[in-house]
Amino acid sequence: MRIDTSEIEWTAVRAQGAGGQNVNKVSSAVHLRFPIRRSSLPDDVKARLLALDDSRITRGGVLVIKAQRHRSQDMNRADALARLHEIVASVAQPPRVRRPTAPSAGSKRRRLEVKTQRGELKAQRAKVAAEH
Repeated sequence: MRIDTSEIEWTAVRAQGAGGQNVNKVSSAVHLRFPIRRSSLPDDVKARLLALDDSRITRGGVLVIKAQRHRSQDMNRADALARLHEIVASVAQPPRVRRPTAPSAGSKRRRLEVKTQRGELKAQRAKVAAEH
């Protein structure tokens, strides 16, 4: 699925966590903001994206990805873009329609036979009444 890069909003931020002085001075982490509703994606893909139960999608329908795995901003941008493509690709194909099926007569019969056998086995475990 093709994503128009002009629809993506990039923001450079300072990364969190370990990294020494580099973390304090350099904005190497990236926020990718992708407005789903205003994007050029097909309507069915947009609907499936918005229906995802994902904390990265805001109530306003904006997908926010924070990338800070790498020390360079360029690598973090590439990482964020790859993750965006991965999310969109996961909903690109419509889900297969499940057609409900009924159990066959043979499977019902076998299930009931096993239940009967199991019940008989458990009945044999009952304590025998003592004769006086």
